[in-house]
Amino acid sequence: MTPQKNRRRVAVYCGSANGNDPAFLAEAHALGKAIAEAGMGVVYGGANIGLMGAVADAALAAGGEVIGVLPEVLAGKEIAHTGLTRLESVATMHQRKARMVALSDAFLILPGGYGTLDEMLEIVTWSQLRLHAKPCILINTLGYWDGFLDFLDHTVRAGFLKPENRALLLVAATAAEAVEAVVSDQ
Repeated sequence: MTPQKNRRRVAVYCGSANGNDPAFLAEAHALGKAIAEAGMGVVYGGANIGLMGAVADAALAAGGEVIGVLPEVLAGKEIAHTGLTRLESVATMHQRKARMVALSDAFLILPGGYGTLDEMLEIVTWSQLRLHAKPCILINTLGYWDGFLDFLDHTVRAGFLKPENRALLLVAATAAEAVEAVVSDQ
C-alpha cells in the first residue's frame, strides 16, 4: 500500500440503525471522537440517525470537521444532519459514493446492512483494480464481520479471490485501532 502524506479525511461507512447491542453505538461514538482527536475529518452519508449520526455527532463534539454527502432520494426523508460542517447534495447513490471517495484518504467500516456492504465492496473492488491505494479497514465490533470474513477466506480457497486481493481489506478490533492504522499509514 502506498503511504499518503497529509491525510486529512476518513470516509466512514456504517448503518443508519443503531443495532441491537449498545456496543455498536458506543463504537460509533468512539470512532467519530478518535478521528477528530487525530486531527482528521469525517466524510459520511449525511444522516442524523443510527451509527451514521453517532459518528458525526461525536466527531463534531470533539471539534472535528464532518462532511455529509446525501443523495436527493434521501433528502426528503428528514434524515439529513443539519449540524454538519458541510452537507453536500448529490443526485444519485452512485454520485454519493464517488464524491465520498474523492473527499477521503481512507475508508473505515463499522457494522451496517446492505448499504454498508455495497459501499465497502465497491471501495475494496476499486482498490483491487488499483483505482486507489487508500486503506480499507473493517471495525469488527463484537465479531460482527466474522461471518463475512470467513466467507472471503472461502472465496480465496475456492479460487475466486487472490490472497493479495483478500489482504486489501484490513480488520481492526476497535475504532481506536482502526484510526491508529490510518494515522500510522501517513
